[in-house]
Amino acid sequence: MGGADPVVVDVLLADHPFEGFLDPVRRRAEAFGAAHPEYEIRISTYRYWTPTGREDFVRILDQGRVPALVDVFFIETQTARDAVSATGGPLFTPVERALAGRREVLGEKVVVDDLIDAARRYYSQDGELVSMPFSVSAGLLYANMTMLRAAGITEVPRTWEELEAACRALVRADGGPPHGVTWAVDGWFFQDAVCQQGGVLAEPANGRTGRARTTDLASGEMLAWVTWWQRLHEEGLYLYTGAPQDWVGTFEAFTEGRVAFLCNSSVMAQSVVSAGAKAGFEVLARGLPHRDSVPHAGHVLGGDSLFLAAGLSPEVEDGALAFLQFLLQPEGAAAWHKSSGFMPATHGSLRLLEAEGWFAERPHHLEAPRQLADSDGSPAATGALLGEFWHTHADLVRAMGDVLERGADPVRRFGEATVAAQRRLDDYNARTARRQAERGPGGGSGTD
Repeated sequence: MGGADPVVVDVLLADHPFEGFLDPVRRRAEAFGAAHPEYEIRISTYRYWTPTGREDFVRILDQGRVPALVDVFFIETQTARDAVSATGGPLFTPVERALAGRREVLGEKVVVDDLIDAARRYYSQDGELVSMPFSVSAGLLYANMTMLRAAGITEVPRTWEELEAACRALVRADGGPPHGVTWAVDGWFFQDAVCQQGGVLAEPANGRTGRARTTDLASGEMLAWVTWWQRLHEEGLYLYTGAPQDWVGTFEAFTEGRVAFLCNSSVMAQSVVSAGAKAGFEVLARGLPHRDSVPHAGHVLGGDSLFLAAGLSPEVEDGALAFLQFLLQPEGAAAWHKSSGFMPATHGSLRLLEAEGWFAERPHHLEAPRQLADSDGSPAATGALLGEFWHTHADLVRAMGDVLERGADPVRRFGEATVAAQRRLDDYNARTARRQAERGPGGGSGTD
């Protein structure tokens, strides 16, 4: 392009509480600019992980004009799909539609067909990839093997029943911990527990065959999980730290030896293993335990994806698409895994890390890919899509807090949560229908 100014591709990423967390992405942006001097990738951030972060995200979408690429947390996927531009059309366009079958963009190999299956399914609609998985995670069970072996337990539990039995043995053992297991009261674990059992949070088909119209937070699968959790708590086997979404407190309970098991994100694998080693005990990571009495369907992913703005100029759109591929080339995806803890998002990056011996030296990092690969591919295992999902998570957290703290009846309390969530979903769908009617017929990434 000679002496012309570079084409600017603006990228908006969700910031992270850890200082320097996004520095590797900034370096990838600089590397892309060096390889493509006709382009400049300009990164800015918004603070999703704050008390007002969710409202800030919604305000960004409501403005109707966004940067070329926008980082969207996984439970906000339906919100982004339904967002409307200032001109009345969809705010975002599906990534795969924009690629239009190309195998490379600006010389960067297209990697959408190399995405791990769970991520490809979650972020697709009718077989078309809507947004590009960027960070992918799964829930894991971390075990203090030093403590387990002292109690005569040699294997990490694989099922709810095995975990309960192990917790009983541990708290009864001489020198055992006061409690067996802990995890944060967070919506992600409710999702995963229902998914494992083949249940859905919304109909039709978890929002996978059409817009989610109904939600049920008091299904048989949900109540099986909640009543089991309640019993563990009442019998002292589960440690409730007293605060919702207490990821820090539950982590500390595990590293301080107050429990032998911790359910947490795969992003924390290295931190948990390292903290255990510093405290003098060995940590093994395994997939989240599942209910033994029903067929196992799979597990729900976490993380975020990058949405492509609609209405970009061809030059900016190509730059954005090329940068997405550049980020997820095997070397890039592997480097992001190493720095962030998020699992490798492509098969190519998994193969590269395996060839390097990364997993042989750090087997805890291989558990998340194994867990997400253990899926029957059903709508239940793919994960739910519905409007106001963030608030649905909050409904679940509040209901469980009442069960744990005040002994609320799970059937009644989660029935009340369902009523609140359904009313909110109905309002959301009505607002979305009005917006879509105002913009008239046309394509988009939203579901009808």
